[in-house]
Amino acid sequence: MMRSDRAKKGLENAASRALLYACGITREQMEAPFIGIANAFTDIVPGHVGLNELARAAEQGVAAGGGVPFQFGVMAICDGIAMGHPGMFYSLPSRELIADTVESMAMAHALDGLVLLTDCDKITPGMLMAAARLDIPAIMVTAGPMHSGRLRGKPLSLVRDTFEAVGRVQAGVMDEAELAELEIEACPGPGSCQGMYTANTMACLTEAMGMSLPGCGTALAGMADKRRLAYNSGKQLMKLVEQDITTRQIITKASVRNAIRMDMALGGSTNTALHVPAIAHEAGLDIALETFDEISQATPQICKLRPAGDYMMEDLHWAGGIPAVLSSLADLVEDNPTVSGSTIKQIAAQGQVSNDDVIRSVDNAYAPQGGIAVLRGSLCPEGAVVKQIAVSAKMRKFRAPARCFDSEEAAMEAILADQIPDGSWAIIRYEGPRGGPGMREMLNPTAALTGMGKEESIGLLTDGRFSGGTRGPCIGHISPEAAAGGPIALVQDGDEIEIDLDERRLDLLVDEAELQRRRAAWQPPQPKVTTGWLSRYARLVSSAAQGAVME
Repeated sequence: MMRSDRAKKGLENAASRALLYACGITREQMEAPFIGIANAFTDIVPGHVGLNELARAAEQGVAAGGGVPFQFGVMAICDGIAMGHPGMFYSLPSRELIADTVESMAMAHALDGLVLLTDCDKITPGMLMAAARLDIPAIMVTAGPMHSGRLRGKPLSLVRDTFEAVGRVQAGVMDEAELAELEIEACPGPGSCQGMYTANTMACLTEAMGMSLPGCGTALAGMADKRRLAYNSGKQLMKLVEQDITTRQIITKASVRNAIRMDMALGGSTNTALHVPAIAHEAGLDIALETFDEISQATPQICKLRPAGDYMMEDLHWAGGIPAVLSSLADLVEDNPTVSGSTIKQIAAQGQVSNDDVIRSVDNAYAPQGGIAVLRGSLCPEGAVVKQIAVSAKMRKFRAPARCFDSEEAAMEAILADQIPDGSWAIIRYEGPRGGPGMREMLNPTAALTGMGKEESIGLLTDGRFSGGTRGPCIGHISPEAAAGGPIALVQDGDEIEIDLDERRLDLLVDEAELQRRRAAWQPPQPKVTTGWLSRYARLVSSAAQGAVME
């Protein structure tokens, strides 16, 4: 019996069949599996402007495999466009809306399987959360990375050549005419931003998790290969439906660990410390934040893409992509089934590295540990996260006084006015999941500091989060957050704070008696948003240490 039979079989479903016939369904198609094509197409997100073309290819694959495809729309937010203004409040919360939308459409229409068309930061994890929650046959198709830009022969990427360029203009080392040239050349067309930022990190982790076909995570947007992947994904989904291979048979503890290991090997975004636990939660798995650090300490970093290095996603793809990275990791990979029908170890065995500097061997790694470190200490009893590969050696151990800001806007104003002394910590608080609300990314402040040449003299601490494009001593996800009364709410200007990355420590150097006095005087802030969806989100969201999932 098919799942869709409950909406189309039996005398009691005569009206349902009449409505389906109104959509153009034939009597023959009524007997076939019903497949949802969750399409996050929109005209305003570069990673998603090409999804309609992939949807058509996926539909053809589903039909070739004997299914009936039905497209439905899913929202998408571009973090780059939403950055630095109230739009970013909606970015992380949109992940929950995306998961709820896919769940609602699949359950309401009794779909037998899903092809999930996605690309950018919150859309990919949101769709994976829905697939894990529903536990029906599902396959992911990510639209692919954008090609690098070019200006007078120099390769360009969004973060380094626009976000960080703002700081260079402010520092007087670049003029606005050059910035205007970069703006129009940095992003030459469709696709997710060109480095190992959040969107591309999640696409690569989706492939390593076994939820997309081999090659899908790195195949470039707009290329014929990506259309073939979409067609083959639709066709392969029909095999999953026939064999009733559901999402939770693919998303297991081993596949989640493989995804985290891939993140560490690639030097991916710290946002995975929010998204992977949230996906695991929907799959009924308990993945603690410490799992990231455990795997990081046992996994060398074998790729160095922007922002930590100079290679682009296109370089990773032509070097062999995720199968090649899996082959280099070899015995570190835990075997697990994938949507392709091959196990992950079989895919790793077939991977071939064609450029051994883009994808290095474990014995010749860029760093002995992975890209992310999880910190504990008196400032972050529940944990904090840092992209350690993007922190210079001199800043791995850093003690400095704090300069406190209660919003991103206040911090950005001080940064651009050069009001934060070298040898300081800039603290941006009340930007956590509840306090933001929505845990905004802090790419504008971090990129400005980097562009101004301050990445080795000023550190940044926040209960918010960072873009995958952030580099420098930037520690996010500080938990408990300020709005929940965490220690970050008690910091005052001039307090000494010390980080020791090797020891995985982040401490507020204020004695406990003084902290108790401050805690007694602290008052919870009034909610920033009291109406609409964000007010509900702020009341229901959990700590960043638990993936900022809705309770």
